[in-house]
Amino acid sequence: MTARVGVVTFPGSLDDQDAVRAVSIAGGDAVSLWHGDANLHGVDAVVLPGGFSYGDYLRCGAIARFAPVMEKIIEAAREGMPVLGICNGFQILCESHLLPGALTRNDHLHFICRDQKLKIENNSSAWTRDYAVGQEIVAPLKNGEGGFVADDYTLDQLEAEGRVIARYLDLNPNGSRRDIAGICNEAGNVVGLMPHPEHAVEELTGPTTDGLGFFTSVLTSLLSGQAVNA
Repeated sequence: MTARVGVVTFPGSLDDQDAVRAVSIAGGDAVSLWHGDANLHGVDAVVLPGGFSYGDYLRCGAIARFAPVMEKIIEAAREGMPVLGICNGFQILCESHLLPGALTRNDHLHFICRDQKLKIENNSSAWTRDYAVGQEIVAPLKNGEGGFVADDYTLDQLEAEGRVIARYLDLNPNGSRRDIAGICNEAGNVVGLMPHPEHAVEELTGPTTDGLGFFTSVLTSLLSGQAVNA
């Protein structure tokens, strides 16, 4: 049985087809989902891709959070469906209150595009099971509003519960608190990541194939019945 992974297209999505390709390379059945269609079409997991949904008006992800498809995704995520938000998708997850905190303007106020070294901190989430804790990977990073912020209580809680899934290494590219590049929810089925693993899945187009593990991980989680932490 092949797991079906939906990839949402919003107005302004840029990386939806890259995510579709990453799912396919990992061995999953990629299913395109439309923002205006309140139907998940029987998918087992969902990717919210990078881009500039609805032109990033108001705040990044603030309008996408109210797209018809998001009503179903929020409901399914709360019931345990794996959901990965990449870059703008991370912003949408925070706006949807599926993840805490917010993503703000980079501290240097410039858009950044670079290959970024990361350290995997948690391999118990549905999207990181195929990595080792402490593993260092490289994936492209491209954002103007990528600084993860939260109050100290929330940050301490994320740290104490092991919900920081990745940190920036060598340099902090956007001012994220505690070098946080990605986090997960309490159950481990919802993950937000600012760098782009879908751009690091094959040698021809990526700096590495290090990002493929995010997509193979969710397939492993689904097929083993361990998509949600007990």
